[in-house]
Order: sequence, then structure tokens, then C-alpha cells
Amino acid sequence: MAIYRVTDEPGFVLHRYDWSETSLILEVFTRHHGRVALVAKGAKRPSSSFRPILLPMQPLAVHYGGDSDIRTLKGVEWVGGHVMPTGDALLSGYYLNELLMRLLARDDPHPEVFDLYAATIQIMAGEGPELRQAALRVFELLLLRSIGLLPSLDRQTMTLAELHSQTPYCLVAEGGLRQAHEDDRTSLTGGQWQQLQQAMDHEAPYPATLRVCLELVAPLRPQLRALLNYHCGVGTLKTRQMMIDIQNL
Repeated sequence: MAIYRVTDEPGFVLHRYDWSETSLILEVFTRHHGRVALVAKGAKRPSSSFRPILLPMQPLAVHYGGDSDIRTLKGVEWVGGHVMPTGDALLSGYYLNELLMRLLARDDPHPEVFDLYAATIQIMAGEGPELRQAALRVFELLLLRSIGLLPSLDRQTMTLAELHSQTPYCLVAEGGLRQAHEDDRTSLTGGQWQQLQQAMDHEAPYPATLRVCLELVAPLRPQLRALLNYHCGVGTLKTRQMMIDIQNL
């Protein structure tokens, strides 16, 4: 649907490409219009008012117009809220951006995912590594659920059989939640999966799921990583490979 003029739209810059010697193409995640492509004319000029503002992981208010696939950025303001993440937190923020770029279609609004992203970026910018890792798992779980790629976690996917509280189960890409096999490296008990489902169904799912994930980061991480790689159609996400390469230096 053509959008001729949008003003004061909450947004985050996910990615940027060179378009000409002076301009940029931006991938911007907006709250009410989803992921949109915008051309920022003259943004690379030293005198451009866009240049110091169009930074990743910073909350913005954007104004744009046009009816083509790539619209024109008319104005942008930084709305404040947190400092830029650094170090490992910055790489984690780029990881969130890559997931949104790969899993969300353009012009497909997901306001609940926008709020999820904003909350996670705040944790990336201001909290310690333990809480950041738990927040990444929350983001992965709630993102997958919001776009319909996460099965119910309170019963086995293929048989719809109820979970036994002390029996180990695995979340696998093509089979959903199933009873763990001897060669499965990581799993959670039925009780833990049920606890996660209850937290995600809570009226305040982010803080509720964050509390549960704080205790489950290690076993959740490889299972969610494999599921996300499967749906993204890659063996390893680019940001994940970058983290591995840096750790091996």
C-alpha cells in the first residue's frame, strides 16, 4: 500500500548502504509500518543534519514520503533514551538487527516486535553480560512466536502429547518440541518448557520471560540458534560468525 507521508514515526536504523557519493539507503524498523527502505539524500556530506543522527540502535522519530519501494527521508530526530552499546553489547545489537532484516518482510507492521526490540536494546546498552544474554534469549523466543515460527512449548509438537515435568525435551528446527534423544547435547525438562510458555503467556511477557531465561541461558542458546539459522536459511548468521572470529583472535 502506498504511503505518501509519514511523520513522527518511531524507528531504528537496522542497516545502511551507500547509494551514491553523498547519499545512503537505510533499512529502518518503524513501529507502525514495519521495515521500510528510505533514501537519505546528502546524508554522507559533512554538513548534513542527518549524518550525526542516523546511527544504529538509537531511538529516532522519522519523517518520510513517497509511493515507491524506496521512500525519501524528509527529516529525523533523536529522541534519546540510552547511550550507544559498545563491545560485545554492540555486536549483540547488530545480531538483533540481522534477525529482523532476515525474518521480517518490508512494510509488514509488528508493533509488538518493535517494543520487544526497543526493550532489548536498552538492556544491551546498560546492563551486564548475564542479563544481556538472557535478554537475547527472550528476544529470540518472543520474535519467533510473534511471526508464527515458535511451536507451543507446553506439549510435544508432532503428537500433541503432554509434557512430563522431569523428562528432557528438545526444540528442533523441523520437528518442534520432542522428547530428547541420547545424542542430543542440550535439552530442558518438561517443567522448564512449561514454565517458559507460562511466562510468554503472561500479561507482561518480557519481564516474566526474562526472569525464567536467566536460569536457562546455556541450554536454550544452541537450540534457539539452530532454529533461527534454519528459518533464516543460513548455517551461521554473519554477526554470530563475527563474534566467533573475534573470540579466536
